[in-house]
Amino acid sequence: MVRFLLNNEPVELQVDDPNLTVLRYLREQKSRCGTKEGCGAGDCGACTVVVATPTPEGDQLDYRTINSCISLMSSLHGKQLITVENLGEAQSLHPVQQAMVDNHGSQCGFCTPGFIMSAFALYHSSKTIDREEAIHALSGNLCRCTGYRPIIDAALSACAHRQPDQFDKQQAQTLKALAALNAESSNQKATSLLMPKNRLELGQAINTHPEAKLVAGSTDLALEITQGQKQFQTLISLSQMAELKQIEKSNNALQIGAMAPLNEVATAITASYPELEELFTRFASLPIRNQATLGGNIANASPIGDTPPLMLALEANLVLDNGEQSRTLPAREFFTGYRQTALAQNEWISQVVLPCKLANQQVSAYKISKRHEDDISAVCAVFSLVIENNVIKKLKTGFGGVAATPVACLELEQALLGLNWSDPTCVTLGKGILADAFSPIDDVRATAAYRKQVLANLWHRFWLEHQTDNQIPTRVVSHA
Repeated sequence: MVRFLLNNEPVELQVDDPNLTVLRYLREQKSRCGTKEGCGAGDCGACTVVVATPTPEGDQLDYRTINSCISLMSSLHGKQLITVENLGEAQSLHPVQQAMVDNHGSQCGFCTPGFIMSAFALYHSSKTIDREEAIHALSGNLCRCTGYRPIIDAALSACAHRQPDQFDKQQAQTLKALAALNAESSNQKATSLLMPKNRLELGQAINTHPEAKLVAGSTDLALEITQGQKQFQTLISLSQMAELKQIEKSNNALQIGAMAPLNEVATAITASYPELEELFTRFASLPIRNQATLGGNIANASPIGDTPPLMLALEANLVLDNGEQSRTLPAREFFTGYRQTALAQNEWISQVVLPCKLANQQVSAYKISKRHEDDISAVCAVFSLVIENNVIKKLKTGFGGVAATPVACLELEQALLGLNWSDPTCVTLGKGILADAFSPIDDVRATAAYRKQVLANLWHRFWLEHQTDNQIPTRVVSHA
C-alpha cells in the first residue's frame, strides 16, 4: 500500500502494477493533465512535479523537483506530491505563475507547467536566489520557443518578491498529515510491489522473489519501462529503507548509504573534495539528481556512469549485504564485465565508504561530453595524486567511456611512482601510456581515436593544473 498526499488529499493506493509511473497515474487515473509527457526519459522536464518531505529536524518541508515520467509510484510513499493545478489559491495564480505571465515566459505552453514546478521548488528554497542559481534550478527543463530569458526573469522576479503562499500557511497541517501516513502500518497484500523497511525484510523479499529487480531512484530502470516497453512482474522498492539513506563522517572516511540521493551525496563529498563540484553539477539534471542514488549508479555498472570512475580513483570500498551478513569489497574489484558486478544474486550495496581527502592529495575529475549539461560522457577521467616534497608517492585513476567497464590504468599508476612531479617526463610518459592503455569503441558520442587523444590530453591538463608555480586556474571548463 502506497500512502501519500496528492496536494492536500490523502491517498491510499494498492499498486497492482509495479510499472506504473507517477506521470501515468496523474494523467490516466487522476486526470491531472497539467503534467505533460515529452520525452519519457527524464530529459525534457515537461513532466516535472514537486515532492515535499519533512526535513531531518521534522519542523519544515523540503521541496524537490522530480521527473514524473521515470518515477514509480513506490517513490511517493510518505511524501506530498504537488502538481501545477494546485499551486494557486481560489481565483488567484501562484506568484510563480503570475511572474511567468508578467514576464511573457510562455509561448506554445507545452513546457510551461514543468518550468513553473521547477521555479516553485526554487521559490521554496531557503536562500537568496541569484541568476546562476535560477539557471541551475531550471536546467532540467527544455523550451523550444522562448529562448529561456523570460523564463529565467520570471523565476528571479518571483523569488525576489517572495511572500508566504498557501503551502507555507499549511505547513504544520501537512507535516501532521505526513506523520500520520508514515505511522500507519502498510498491511501490504500485493506481491507485485514489495517495499521492505529493513535489511532483514529486504533479504527475505529477495529470497522469496529472486527474479525481482531492486528499485532505488528508478532513473535508469524506469527507462526499460518507458523506452524499452518492458513490464516487470515484481519489483522490490528500496524507498522505505531508511538505513540505506544515512550519510555519516568519521575521522578518516565518509560513509554513504547506497540509497542517498546524489544531491545529498554531492554535498557530503564536495565538503571534503570541493574540486569535484563540477562533476556532480554535470551529472544529468537537478530533478534526476534529486532521485538518482549513488548505490544505483554504481550497481548499474554502466561503462559511462559518472560516479564509478570516481570510486576507482578515490579507492572507495563497497559494503555488500544479503540481510544476514555483510562483506566489504574494494570498488576496484566490483566491476567484472559489461554491466556485470561481483554482487551475489541475493546481495545489494548497502554503503559506500570513501576515504577523506589527505592534506597533500590533489584530485581532479573531467567529463567530456557534447553538451555541457544533461549529457552522457564520451570520456570521464578522474586522477588522484599524493605528493611529498614534490615526489609522487601515490597515483590512482578512474576512467569511463573507454572500456566495457569503468576502469583504472594500473600501468600509469605504477610507472610514475617516485618521479619528481615537476619533471616534464611525467607528462610525456603519462600521455604515452594513456594513448594506448585502452581499446575504446566508435559510437555516436566519439570515435575511438578521439577518446584516446582526449585521455592523453586530460593527463597533460591535470599535470599543468597542479604545478605549484602554474597560473592556470583549477576550474577550466572542458568541452568536446
